[in-house]
Amino acid sequence: MSALRPPGGRSVDVACIGNAIVDVLAHTDDDFLARHGMAKGAMQLIDGEAAHRIYGDMPPAIEISGGSAANTAAGVAAFGARAAFVGKVADDELGEVFAHDIRAAGVEFSTSPAVGEQAAAGTARCLVLVTPDAQRTMNTYLGVAALVGIDDVDPDLVARSSVVYCEGYLWDEPSAKAALRLAMDTAHDAGTPVSFTLSDGFCVDRHRAEFLELVEHRVDILFANEVEICSLYEVDDFDEAARRVRNHCQIACLTRSGLGSVVLTADGERIYVPAAPTEVVDTTGAGDLYAAGFLTGWSRGADLHVAGTMAAAAAAEVISHLGARPQADLARLTEGIA
Repeated sequence: MSALRPPGGRSVDVACIGNAIVDVLAHTDDDFLARHGMAKGAMQLIDGEAAHRIYGDMPPAIEISGGSAANTAAGVAAFGARAAFVGKVADDELGEVFAHDIRAAGVEFSTSPAVGEQAAAGTARCLVLVTPDAQRTMNTYLGVAALVGIDDVDPDLVARSSVVYCEGYLWDEPSAKAALRLAMDTAHDAGTPVSFTLSDGFCVDRHRAEFLELVEHRVDILFANEVEICSLYEVDDFDEAARRVRNHCQIACLTRSGLGSVVLTADGERIYVPAAPTEVVDTTGAGDLYAAGFLTGWSRGADLHVAGTMAAAAAAEVISHLGARPQADLARLTEGIA
């Protein structure tokens, strides 16, 4: 059993920090991706002009509030646990949609919106193209989401949380990077464990050296898929990447799509968790909900196998429908796992 345990007496189970984004999802095909020069299955940052061009060429779409860490927070709340989210929206229509949706999901959200000239870029949106193989390709216009800053980090929230969850995608922006570093330092001072997701293989490529430093010195619980963890250590072999990461953080949760996941601990424990059976419709949010299930279980004292099984169940639920937030009562869905 890992020595890392959640602190007691906290009023929030999981506090998540990330991009506040409204997802615009549509079914499309590989030709659409090729026409717009997209790397299938990846996330790329785009400017306002590209967002307008791609949206204009998209088939009919639906809008759903999203953002990686925000999806995790919504998943935690769907388990009946106590979640909070820190992320920036503009004082505009999409910002109101996002704030309403995340609060309606039962998540504490009190980050002040961007106003005035700062709000001109608008609330972030992610154009999500879902191909027939259920892969999702994401094109993200960050708008004001990138303006999360140190003033948005509430030391009281960090101190009353059992764990802080940080989104790797935020590392692309200097002010957001500073906010994450402050949150990690504040968590360390408060005795609050830090969890971190590598987010995307291309994100790892952009920030490999800094991510390695984070994993080795600042992160207690790491989330990564097979591509991301192999990219982090620049190896082709999953087992080699797993061997390396277990020496760098207390707990590493490594997902492998249909092959399930592996939970590793610094003291040598290796737990295999099979993927939960489901019909795959849209893989958007699979990693986000995996993190939600694991952190919910872990923060409430479950052993690592139970937390991993909750994670697998949550991931299976979210990929069974379009959109990156759960539609089922995850607490009821996972009854009896513990």
